[in-house]
Amino acid sequence: MTSARASAKVLRDAVWGDIELTAEELSLVDTREFQRLRGVRQLGTANLVYPCANHTRFDHLLGTKHVATRILEQLGIGGDEGRAIGLAALLHDVTHVPFGHTFEDERRLFPRHDVPERTRDFLERGELGAALALTGMKDEVLAALGARGKAPRLAGVVSGTVGADLLDYLARDALFAGIRHRYDERIFRYFALEEGRLLLRLEKRGSLREDALSEVVHLLRLRYTLSERVYYHHAKVASGALVSKLVERALGLGLAFDELRDATDEGLLTRLELVYAPRDPVLARLLARLRRRTLPKRAYVLTRRIPAELQAELVRRFHEDRAERERVEAELEREVDLESGSVLIYCPSPDMALKEARVLVRVDEGEPRSLASLDLPEVRDLLEKHRDLWKFYVFIAAEDKARSPALSEACARRFGRPDELARLVKGELRFHA
Repeated sequence: MTSARASAKVLRDAVWGDIELTAEELSLVDTREFQRLRGVRQLGTANLVYPCANHTRFDHLLGTKHVATRILEQLGIGGDEGRAIGLAALLHDVTHVPFGHTFEDERRLFPRHDVPERTRDFLERGELGAALALTGMKDEVLAALGARGKAPRLAGVVSGTVGADLLDYLARDALFAGIRHRYDERIFRYFALEEGRLLLRLEKRGSLREDALSEVVHLLRLRYTLSERVYYHHAKVASGALVSKLVERALGLGLAFDELRDATDEGLLTRLELVYAPRDPVLARLLARLRRRTLPKRAYVLTRRIPAELQAELVRRFHEDRAERERVEAELEREVDLESGSVLIYCPSPDMALKEARVLVRVDEGEPRSLASLDLPEVRDLLEKHRDLWKFYVFIAAEDKARSPALSEACARRFGRPDELARLVKGELRFHA
């Protein structure tokens, strides 16, 4: 047994069983920056809806490294090339701050966690930066994470449309949210590398393997199920909007991004409580509601049934423009006689497509194609259903729920469309079979 092998450590993971880390990988995991991720939940506020969804970015990074190793073994890749990809998988989400997707993707308060500047900032300083430098693979890892030079041919092993990141979080999120669906691990056998491109080989001797195709479609089905039931669950959306409003108000009092970069979920909430809430009674009131799990309620909803022009206008005004969102929230509060902080507007990006359908697949002896281009009825249906998850919400504080009809009417006048909430709750808005 080599000394490197002898110094490896085996960890027990709820999803994958035994996960082995080398001494080099452990040197990164044991840094303060990596250990912080034990306190950053993978799904943000989803635990307020699914109580067991308390798994963390720390867990996910270990799982992603394990999955990347399995893909590399399937491809027959080792040496320094495989080592760099394994380290990139281990570090790919180390730049996440508490409730990151809510602040970055949904409410657009900060740049995304994976922009090159932020990746370099997190991986080139502190204990983690020093430990990564000692591996001699810093430049290769940064390149694999899109933060330096041209991405290597195997970068997709980590973050491709179907890569280690996706395969770990689908399995992990489903398990801890109590969703009793899982893809078959035979999918690892389908990975192949052709002319520097990572793809899924769904053919055998030039003919399509229906069982292999079915398994990839099942993966998309699981992704949609998690999106519908967990990622875009209305109570998770409401709780995320509430947390975001806390940070938005604190930003007006001087909160800086650096206060988030080293924080855990609870650390951020405690800082808001001790530093900013005493200076802002609205923030203090909203934080108390979050602590009690008194979440905002839906008062007004629009879906993709609205004209495309109106959807684009809503996205421009309320997804892309924080100042406009705050202005209209305040106007609605005055119009319906509600105290400040009682109305929250939530408008997601219109890009609700299942990006996993763009995965490159080989189904015959011709050129590899994207799964979506095969024009399979079930894939088409899943793509449309996923786009239909887009919803524009206006939430009202739970204590003011009796004023929901008045707020709904005010929104209908302002946005020029009747409220679709009642029909949505009754299950009447079924756009596709």
